[in-house]
Amino acid sequence: MLKGIAVSDGIGIGKAIIIKEKIPEYNDRTVSDISAEILRLDNALSEFCRSTELLARKIEQSVGANEADIIRGHISIVKDPYFIGECEKLIKEGKCAEAAFENVSDMFITIFSSAAEELIRQRAADMRDVKNSVLKNLMGIQSTQLSSLPGNSVIITEELTPSMISELDKGKISAFVTETGGVTSHSAIIAKMMEIPAVMSVQNAVSILNDGETIIVDGIKGTVIRSPDDAELKKYIDLQIGYNKEKQSLELFRGKPCTCASGERFDVFCNIGKAEEANAAVENDGEGIGLMRSEFLFMNRNTAPTEQQQFEEYKKAAIIAGGRPVIIRTLDVGGDKSIPYLGIPQEDNPFLGLRAVRYCLKNIPVFKQQIRAILRASCFGNIKIMFPMISEISELRKCKAVVEECKDELKEEGISFDRDIKTGIMVETPAAAICADILAKECDFFSIGTNDLTGYVMSCDRGNESVSELYSCFQPAVLRMIEQTIKCAKNEHIPVGMCGEAAADPLMIPILMSFGLDEFSVSPSSVLKVKKYISSFSIDKANNIRENVISMSTVNEIIQYIKNSYQ
Repeated sequence: MLKGIAVSDGIGIGKAIIIKEKIPEYNDRTVSDISAEILRLDNALSEFCRSTELLARKIEQSVGANEADIIRGHISIVKDPYFIGECEKLIKEGKCAEAAFENVSDMFITIFSSAAEELIRQRAADMRDVKNSVLKNLMGIQSTQLSSLPGNSVIITEELTPSMISELDKGKISAFVTETGGVTSHSAIIAKMMEIPAVMSVQNAVSILNDGETIIVDGIKGTVIRSPDDAELKKYIDLQIGYNKEKQSLELFRGKPCTCASGERFDVFCNIGKAEEANAAVENDGEGIGLMRSEFLFMNRNTAPTEQQQFEEYKKAAIIAGGRPVIIRTLDVGGDKSIPYLGIPQEDNPFLGLRAVRYCLKNIPVFKQQIRAILRASCFGNIKIMFPMISEISELRKCKAVVEECKDELKEEGISFDRDIKTGIMVETPAAAICADILAKECDFFSIGTNDLTGYVMSCDRGNESVSELYSCFQPAVLRMIEQTIKCAKNEHIPVGMCGEAAADPLMIPILMSFGLDEFSVSPSSVLKVKKYISSFSIDKANNIRENVISMSTVNEIIQYIKNSYQ
């Protein structure tokens, strides 16, 4: 049995198809005709954009518009003026087009790969995909044809790229197994949307597994079984049937309010990175947008988006949401989210440095531009403003003062906005959780960000394998911080949500219900599952679990106890 990361639920059974994508090799050389070499690169990039758009249209028809936008994101990379300028600079120095493009691509791959946050690291896979595709165009190499695979194929590859997925016939694929990738990679997102089981980061899968052998892929537990015996095969066929029935049962929760077994009401919202993803939230029965990560609008550019560009993005999200709440988190940069043109200085410890509102409050013109755009968009839906990385009340007051200043400006300019727009904070620092009673008096809502809160409370980096066992939202210290935050919100009668990964964890859900969490904000694909998990518990049962859990002293005790509660 091989182990990896489960990124797309389900049980896949079929024959292994090993795909080895070779990195194109070229003869590095010095060029003298600079204009001709730049033209070669332009032609290769134009062909890449043309073929990528065709792939995007294909995946739009077979999977969906949001997934097609992921493919189109590759086009924006090669159209970036800074990227192209760096390539042309190297060509003018005598590099051939292949070497110039590879060098600049590798620079970006290194930057992305060194980020601490997995979401940023996964962008390196997109960059590698773009690099290989453009190099093939420059060298006249045809891409691997994947459209004529046999039925029940289990794709085994080092890295499953979005462009590779777009060539596959969904009906012939039983599962994906890769040596790289994680839950936030674009290929994982597309695999989920295609509803194909996938396990990623399986070490040496390409060399260990063989073409044609029977493979079982457990996309729930993250395991891969090769050449199963009859007993194993029967066991997993039964599990596959059971999983499919379970999946069908989730449809019973579509279109219905989210209530627990004793009738109490909860909200299940969605986390999104850009306006188009609000479509997936609506399609998957999300009751609102609990977190719109505005920083993605600032990435993959060489200048900040204008107020008008931001306004259009926020407006689009509000319109798609159709009156549902849309909570927009203001610019959350710093840490491992490096955006060079913003001029954030290099720091020894960026996670404890000029992050999020700390940056915004020292760069008021950038902050005001975003707040004005959000306010203008607030006329088109139910928009709320959320400030990240708040550590003390003075920061909150300064942020709210900027909002009031922008309101005054818009009034003078005769521009409409929601004058009663709600403002709240991300509770993701221990300081905010400890002083939640003070902050709650001046907030309209809280949203708990368990990813950063866990790291800061436990003083550990979740990307560091040496201390990974400490990083758990089930740590007693983290649970107490969450309970304290929710209690303070309840005392001030303000709603409190959670937009960290813990909100979708079935083991965490009964504890959060008992603590009094109002809103669970999760990925669109998790909405119906979370509704079902919540329906499994009455408040009395959840309270009983909480009373036992809160007295326990270790993560393992807590997890095992809650697992037993589901049985």
